[in-house]
Amino acid sequence: MNPDRVFEDLFVLELANNHGGRVDRGLRIVRDFSRIVRFNNVKAAIKLQLRDVDAFIHQDFRERADIRYIKRTLETRLTKAEYATLTTAIRQAGCITMATPFDEVSVDLCVELGVEIIKIASSDLNDWILIEKIASTRKPVIVSTGGSSLKDIDDLVKFFNRRAIALAINHCVSLYPSEDHEIDLNQIDFLRRRYPQNVIGFSTHEYSDWQTSIAIAYAKGARSFERHVDIAADGLPVAPYCSLPHQIDQWFKAHRKAVEMCGAPGTQKRIPLSRENQYLDALVRGVYARRDLDKGHALRDEDIYLAIPLQKGQISCRELMRGELLLRDIPADGAIMIDMIDSPYAENEQLKALIYQRGL
Repeated sequence: MNPDRVFEDLFVLELANNHGGRVDRGLRIVRDFSRIVRFNNVKAAIKLQLRDVDAFIHQDFRERADIRYIKRTLETRLTKAEYATLTTAIRQAGCITMATPFDEVSVDLCVELGVEIIKIASSDLNDWILIEKIASTRKPVIVSTGGSSLKDIDDLVKFFNRRAIALAINHCVSLYPSEDHEIDLNQIDFLRRRYPQNVIGFSTHEYSDWQTSIAIAYAKGARSFERHVDIAADGLPVAPYCSLPHQIDQWFKAHRKAVEMCGAPGTQKRIPLSRENQYLDALVRGVYARRDLDKGHALRDEDIYLAIPLQKGQISCRELMRGELLLRDIPADGAIMIDMIDSPYAENEQLKALIYQRGL
């Protein structure tokens, strides 16, 4: 079967951190949602998030309970055996195994676990060290495009298409949750026109009415859909086909809502919101020295490692080009700052200002 066909009419159910770091809770989520999948006779993937936690978080920041993402990552870590238990349960439930690896070791774990589809998160869309590792698996890939530039997406699509690796591109607004007027569904039109050889999907985080948005997204040509899932006591929403008199009024209002949700024209790349970029900057890995490095040394892969948090003024995986000359000594485990390297980035004052505004 054409590997691109795996994306057609695919529903991705994202466990993310909803399992709370407890494999028993994760198994209940798999059980409950796979029953809904079977009842509706749809093709669905249940997706995990994988991190090599000990390497992913810099050792000096592991006790920082005030940093939300670090605290959550530590609290929700699972062992390799527990991930294996979950992936086995997903297969036995008749769903597709899928994972978002946030580091290179976790990509190897995807291969070891036999994960069928790999996801690239919006925060990693230009983390080329991670992307190259993912591409080496030759597995189908879905990428979310929240907070991205047009060049980010162009480069990624060319990279995977030249290697004949199946790639689906999700329109995504990385706000959790998103309001209806923020989801810019016309971007699906833009992505379909610009990347006609790729399946276009929709990763959604709005909370007020996602039934309307998936209908519009499908009408616009989206063919894969992703949403976070959890188990809760509130029950399922009211079925849309059960219309009471007062709901006819809501039906009229739905037309106005559709105009609002479609947003800007689908002929140009959306400009990410500032708070969206701030959210994503907290997930980007910074460049740290693996050992003591001397002034004048040219950076090599073995000299550095990537970890969160990204600090103000620190270069990230986005700016790392390899071969940069150090302008000063850097101690082991020290953050490599933009002013410490001889790089084109360091000569651009506007870019330097942005680098010093982001991060912790």
